[in-house]
Amino acid sequence: MKASFKSGLSFGLTSGVITTLGLMVGLHSGTHSRTVVIGGILTIAIADAMSDALGMHIAEESKNNGVVSEIWESTIATFVAKFLIALTFVVPVLLLPLEAAMTVSVGWGLTLLAVLSYLLARAQQIPAWKVIAEHVVIGVSVVVITHFVGDWIHATLS
Repeated sequence: MKASFKSGLSFGLTSGVITTLGLMVGLHSGTHSRTVVIGGILTIAIADAMSDALGMHIAEESKNNGVVSEIWESTIATFVAKFLIALTFVVPVLLLPLEAAMTVSVGWGLTLLAVLSYLLARAQQIPAWKVIAEHVVIGVSVVVITHFVGDWIHATLS
């Protein structure tokens, strides 16, 4: 796999999981509204995917040593990965009661992070458990923090 594509895919997947879960959990804690959570997911899928893709594009351009086609490969891979990963979180919210959908979504997101982490560790020939633990702990931290922020917003502004 080309490095430019791998960079965009890895960044898009990671960002798609972390930002979507953080937003979902915070919105759920703050509103307990299926409509609000779905609206947040769709917003992340479009606006944040475009923002991250542009960020990747500019970061690659700032290196001043990239091939234009590879810069665009990273840009497009970032957008597509982030967009599609974010959209996967809509499925449980549409099909399950909201509480169950949140649990399934957190499990799905952490599984995606663990699988990506495992693949990265194998490629770098380092112990997978360390990479998986590091990335999953960050993911869990985002979930916990955004849950409490959502609770605080609900308690403060309701």
